[in-house]
Amino acid sequence: MTALGQFGLEAHLKSVRSSVLTIADDIAQGFFEITHNSFALLGLAVVFAVITLTARPDLRQAGEFKLMTWLQQRQEAAIGFTEPAAIERATASNPKDLPAQQAAVAYWLSKKYGVAPEPLSVLVAEAFEIGQKAKLDPTLILAIMAIESGFNPFAQSPVGAQGLMQVMTKVHHDKYDNFGGKLAAFDPVTNLRVGVKVLQECIARAGSVEGGLKYYVGAANMEDDGGYASKVMGEHARLLAVVASASKRGKPSPFFAEPGTSRPVPASMPGKSDAPASEGKTPEKVAMLSQS
Repeated sequence: MTALGQFGLEAHLKSVRSSVLTIADDIAQGFFEITHNSFALLGLAVVFAVITLTARPDLRQAGEFKLMTWLQQRQEAAIGFTEPAAIERATASNPKDLPAQQAAVAYWLSKKYGVAPEPLSVLVAEAFEIGQKAKLDPTLILAIMAIESGFNPFAQSPVGAQGLMQVMTKVHHDKYDNFGGKLAAFDPVTNLRVGVKVLQECIARAGSVEGGLKYYVGAANMEDDGGYASKVMGEHARLLAVVASASKRGKPSPFFAEPGTSRPVPASMPGKSDAPASEGKTPEKVAMLSQS
């Protein structure tokens, strides 16, 4: 190749290189302009959105709800169905957080009735709290739950007694009004509170605990209550023995049955009947209770 030809080739290559650099520079400039304008538009959009959400709290709340729903759906799709708030609905607590006497009662009932100690801990604590307010021995309240339902919050007798304390929901439906309605009968704590109210009324009518239990089971106008009061008082005495044993190892509880209010029953005496006592509530007994 001649010198003239080689010079021409180099000039051509320089021209191509210059053109490529010019095109690349134009592309870079255009990209910068587009990006700059896009960020500016994005910034304006963000500012507008903030102003709008500040002026319209309802839109902000709706947006937050949709965002949380979307994030939860993404989480459920990734790891399966979840609901962290479910713990707030659980009727359960750690029995180790209870005072010594209450913890002993919870563990004893758990072992005897085959119920987890965690939900029993809530019921025991509630029985002690409401018992003090209602001036009723908490172990008497727990004994009624034990005999009536065996601590099954969804128990129902053939005549319609429902829940832990087997309250006749149709008869005492008005007592559930403050709890949202009669379906609250299957909420353990609500059923306990309503049952205590019914028990208070029965004892007030009868003038004694044993007589009140006769009213409670629906046998107020009958000579025989089928042994119901005896079963409840027997379980009551066993629970008092559990409390007394726990009290020896710690500080005595300030609220228990007064001397003479419970029948002395050996702690080894069998207590749980084969069937809940509420099954003995015949329609005739229920009618007598509602009329008394």
